[in-house]
Amino acid sequence: MADFSTAAHPYAKAVFELARDSGDYKGWSDALHAVAGLLGNAGVASLAANPALTRGDLADVLAKALSGKVSNEAVSLVRLLVENGRLNAIGAVAEQFEALRAEAERRVEVEIVSAAPVEAAQQDKLAAAVKQRLARDVTIRWKTDASLIGGAVIRAGDLVIDGSVSGELERLKTAVAR
Repeated sequence: MADFSTAAHPYAKAVFELARDSGDYKGWSDALHAVAGLLGNAGVASLAANPALTRGDLADVLAKALSGKVSNEAVSLVRLLVENGRLNAIGAVAEQFEALRAEAERRVEVEIVSAAPVEAAQQDKLAAAVKQRLARDVTIRWKTDASLIGGAVIRAGDLVIDGSVSGELERLKTAVAR
């Protein structure tokens, strides 16, 4: 799958600024996901890839399909993406928009992988500690992975806190090898 992150950045930033100015993060989020979902449809994807269809015709077809489902601004975004040959970047636009939105709303998604299931009381304590450490609202996805042997690994964006036994063993192995 191609990486559209560079092409998507200016569009995501522009959409984010529109959403921020209007105070409608959710509306734009829903619209971007609706457009990405529409393009995820196999029939629509093959239509979009059809070289016999002009960009203008494709934009008109997509605008009709989205009419009433998303705002006029979102339809205009689709037209702009089609016109600039960037329609395939819509998934990356949505992803980058969500990252900008999360930053603006001071929230972060955290994944905690533990060696064994964590009891609810301990989950609450760990969630509070992570929230305090990151100074943000957190949404936590809990997973288990027995290969960690013990402990847990916490991932929040670029931050990784590895408190697992297997991670410690790996660090010891590296230290001994030096």
